[in-house]
Amino acid sequence: MATAREQSAGAEARVTSADGTEIAFEQLGRGPAVVLVASALADRSDTAKLAALLAHHFTVINYDRRGRGASGDADAYAPDREIEDIAALVEHVGGSASLFGSSSGAVLALRAAAAGVDVDRLALYEPPFVVGEGDGGPPKDVARQITTLLAEGRHGDAVTYFMSKVQGMPGIAVFFMKLMPKMWANLTKLARTLPYDIAVMGDTQQGKPLEAEEWKGVTVPTRVLTGGRSPAAFQRAALAVTKILPQADHRTLPGLNHGAVVMAPKKIAPQIIEFIKG
Repeated sequence: MATAREQSAGAEARVTSADGTEIAFEQLGRGPAVVLVASALADRSDTAKLAALLAHHFTVINYDRRGRGASGDADAYAPDREIEDIAALVEHVGGSASLFGSSSGAVLALRAAAAGVDVDRLALYEPPFVVGEGDGGPPKDVARQITTLLAEGRHGDAVTYFMSKVQGMPGIAVFFMKLMPKMWANLTKLARTLPYDIAVMGDTQQGKPLEAEEWKGVTVPTRVLTGGRSPAAFQRAALAVTKILPQADHRTLPGLNHGAVVMAPKKIAPQIIEFIKG
């Protein structure tokens, strides 16, 4: 049973997940509830601007995924624990809510809906499925590589490996990120949760079609958003989602790329608002 502390709009509060882990969140606005599910290497600060925009229309729950920010964690991890975290937040706002997730957070949102969390609508930005043989994808031993680097205390190297080998970021881009000490320190602090996102993705990045059976529990209206400047693999992944879900569609947003949730929330927010309002 989830419990919640009293909070004013925008103040930090907590729910207790099924395994006893406390999950920190901010609640903003009024209206139908929307829970924001962050991507890899992100906490709720990354979705703060988007949350403020959506709060003009909805009750927004902007939370730190377990192991991040002010949220707690447990000794053992499984994606089911994060699904339980979302369920606790949904219970807090009355038992049902829409979800917005970006990148691996979009896949976590899909998994929550598939597992039976009471979801009204799903808005997803660039779930990073890899469904074509020529679309790249991370090395097959990515989990072992990241785990080894973290065990050796090389958190910065783990972030570099993930950005270059999983996200496909050019080396020069990673180099310039390292020149921003505050940003890089936050990324390395979040590095310990990289295995969580790898587990959330499972075997969906190996250049194979999505297994319809795995997602058959997702029956709610779903909109998949992609950026017009993102690699074509994201478009193919979005179309693959629409093919296996009964109520899904796809919109491409011109001029945006994979980092748009942080860099261009004013361009994404109207799409989410229009879709969730129905």
